Amino acid sequence: MKQILLLTISLFALQLQAQNFSITGKTIDAQGISLESATVYLEKLSDSSLVTYAITDKDGIFNLEGSSQEKEVNLFISYAGFKPYRKKLSLEQSLDLGPVKLEVQDNVLDEVLVVANRAPVTIKKDTLEFNAASFATRPDANLEELLKKLPGAEVDSDGAITINGKPVTRILVNGKEFFGDDPKIATKNLPKEIIEKLQVVDTKTKSEEFTGKAGDPDNKTINITIKKDKNKGYFARATAGAGTNDRYEMSGIGNIFQDNERVTILAGSNNINSSGFDFDDVYGMMGRSGARAVESGNRSGGITKSETAGINYSNEWLDKYEFDGDYFFDRSNTDTRSRTERENILPDTTYFSNSESSSNALNDRHRANARIEVEFDTLTRLSFSPRFDTSKLQSTRNSIANSLDGNRDLVNNTFTTDQEDIFNLRVRNNLDFIKRFGNRGAYLRLDLSQEYNNQENDNLYFSESNFFTDNPRTETQDQFIDEDEKEYQYGLGIEQRLVLATDFYLDLNYNFSSAKSTNSRYVFEADTAGEYTVRNDSLSSNFEVKTYRNTPSLGLNYDHEGWRINADVGLLNTILKNENLLNPVSFNNTYNNLYIRAGIRYELQRSKSIYVDYRTNANTPSIRQLQPVPDQTNPLNIIVGNPSLRPAYSHNIGAGFRSFNFGSGGGSGIFSSLSLDFTENQVVSVSSVGDDLRRTTTYANVDGAMSASARVFYTKSTRKEEQEFRYRLSLTGSHDKNVGFTNGTLFDSKRLRINPGLRLTYAIQELIDINPSYNLTYNNTKYSINEDRNQEFINHTVGFEATSYWPKNVIFGNDITYNYNGNVSPGFQNSSVLWNSSLGYQFLEEKATLKLKVYDLLDQVVDTQRITGDDYVQDTNSLILTQYAMLSFTYKLSNFGGNKAGGKPGSNRRRRF
Repeated sequence: MKQILLLTISLFALQLQAQNFSITGKTIDAQGISLESATVYLEKLSDSSLVTYAITDKDGIFNLEGSSQEKEVNLFISYAGFKPYRKKLSLEQSLDLGPVKLEVQDNVLDEVLVVANRAPVTIKKDTLEFNAASFATRPDANLEELLKKLPGAEVDSDGAITINGKPVTRILVNGKEFFGDDPKIATKNLPKEIIEKLQVVDTKTKSEEFTGKAGDPDNKTINITIKKDKNKGYFARATAGAGTNDRYEMSGIGNIFQDNERVTILAGSNNINSSGFDFDDVYGMMGRSGARAVESGNRSGGITKSETAGINYSNEWLDKYEFDGDYFFDRSNTDTRSRTERENILPDTTYFSNSESSSNALNDRHRANARIEVEFDTLTRLSFSPRFDTSKLQSTRNSIANSLDGNRDLVNNTFTTDQEDIFNLRVRNNLDFIKRFGNRGAYLRLDLSQEYNNQENDNLYFSESNFFTDNPRTETQDQFIDEDEKEYQYGLGIEQRLVLATDFYLDLNYNFSSAKSTNSRYVFEADTAGEYTVRNDSLSSNFEVKTYRNTPSLGLNYDHEGWRINADVGLLNTILKNENLLNPVSFNNTYNNLYIRAGIRYELQRSKSIYVDYRTNANTPSIRQLQPVPDQTNPLNIIVGNPSLRPAYSHNIGAGFRSFNFGSGGGSGIFSSLSLDFTENQVVSVSSVGDDLRRTTTYANVDGAMSASARVFYTKSTRKEEQEFRYRLSLTGSHDKNVGFTNGTLFDSKRLRINPGLRLTYAIQELIDINPSYNLTYNNTKYSINEDRNQEFINHTVGFEATSYWPKNVIFGNDITYNYNGNVSPGFQNSSVLWNSSLGYQFLEEKATLKLKVYDLLDQVVDTQRITGDDYVQDTNSLILTQYAMLSFTYKLSNFGGNKAGGKPGSNRRRRF
């Protein structure tokens, strides 16, 4: 560490010798009109590496600032449809170029930019494009590391990506999906060396891509273009490791590219709670996902041994037929243990529930997806998308629990054990046909969908409950539960778009869906011989729910000159039919609600926008909420459905403002959003607690539930040759009001949550990356039924990540997280430090890496959390992965050929990025 510190100081000393410079100017065309969003950048004469860059504002003005030891540089200016501008400059402290006139490029399409030296950032209509070569990373960097270098891009510790404040939901490679809908498989495994450019666009469905209809502006898609000379060949990686406490990991990935054809194979096995496909050189498969779950409170808990394999294939033929398909198998074996203490809030009193449980679950899952697309001509397209998902789960669970009154006197206790065999099957099919009329945006779309779900559950269940009341008693359940739940869904969608005027459209829509859900649940009691032959009709049921939904709507859409206005109004017609096939009771009701999708978005400039939207929806209750038969699998909380429930009708209002400015070598941006939700006929719990502290829960429709959230982010990044600095300030907040009934009293609980945060990044190219962070979470919960039990506490999280790449071929990484949980109960540890460390060495021309990593270096990690519910406060401690050390070996190989045969790399046909 001392050597790294001395080297860092030396680099700072060299930086002091660098010369500061400022270059200003204004880009105009032949008529003197300002050119907004032109890219202006400086390159070194010696190796053409990027010095800095900027984007012109709405007045065409640019300002290049920075420091460099270079005496002379090349200035480039590029703009779509104009000839590239190039000039050699002597760097001076202050240089004003005045107006710079660009000449029109003849015979150039609007979406094509021809430059000898590709600009680092290019803005083309709705597309933001980055040249991968302009952003320096380590030689063996992957796509995720490249994204972290892009201005406006953020990658959090779990791999989630945002671009200019908007989440990235899809990653395409040459215009095609890369292994389904999980972006992390691409970001963790695609090497930067094969990437030519990245294009960022609004996320679109396949139908929206073909019709040219505007996509979802609140989500982004990244399209990765592979270099032509890298689009024929293969690359692969394999890792094997063994560690203390019998920890191990094995994984591999192989990719073959052949122009439009691509094959990817994945396989892995480990017992360190890893997905198996994270090849990050520093932290790969260290269980960071589990560590981050402890930090964020999103805990799945337990220790999992997983085995996974998958294959993805995509190809295109004759510029007309396209196929993309994948198959996954995964097996997980998870052990869990937890201890919980809960304070239950009643009107004017409280009681306490304590429990301990342990479980083991073995789950085998198969998933297959495909998409077959045919373009009959430039105006007609048909696509078919089948999906298949099946799993088999075998689990055992044991638990003990007790309830104490307000004086902490024991009132009841129970012991339960159950063994379950669950089979799940899900089959989905979608057929989509589109016919476009001309090139102005008119089209007809027909969408057919089908879905079948089946869950079969065999459960051996035993419980013994003791009640220490004025009437002491013991209740025993020894049962076999045979449950079968099926759902059949069919859907039809018809959409017609008519052109009323340029960029002004009329949309005619009709959507119909039909769903039939059945749940047969038969409970058999043990006879004197221990066989389960006696059916308990009072706990058995055969229930059927049919839901029909009709949604006709009429919409107007306007998309022109920065304005995007849409208003769709229609009818939400829901028909709900419930029938108990064992007991002749049925319900048949029709509900009508207003269907609205409306929004206004306006681009103040290309990098500034504001929006507001409003939408409604209706959600039908689940079959378990409707089923009017007692479920006693928790003997201290008996659940009975309510077949007369109505659909919940929700309203959502959203608004936001986004602004990002590309500065010299970086940029700054502010992103804010506001969301308000309120629901009519919200389905809520209705609970009653007897003297024996046994709870009975059913459901009812109640108005008054609402939630509001707001967030503001500010990010700024600067770059001076090999050094980069960025920081991110965030403030999020939410306020929720939930309602319910307990012991006949209508109550509400109000939660306020405020979460400010700070994250810094300082990097010196190929030397060190430092990322300190801090998050504070303020929680305030108020209960109308018992104000004495109101909760107020603060949680703190401090993080520090540091990775050094010096000496050459040595990678040293540390990830330290400190967590403090405010106001947990006595007996629960309220703070911990999780320190992960890794030391790797690359050799064999950086194809091989030997790595020693230690998870939880201080052996302190715990999983403790406090949850404030609608009528309870709960503290939980769960089993999680603890300290281990592991030595692993990774080897990678690649071979790429040229594209001299004149193939057609990528899938650029009619893609509208």
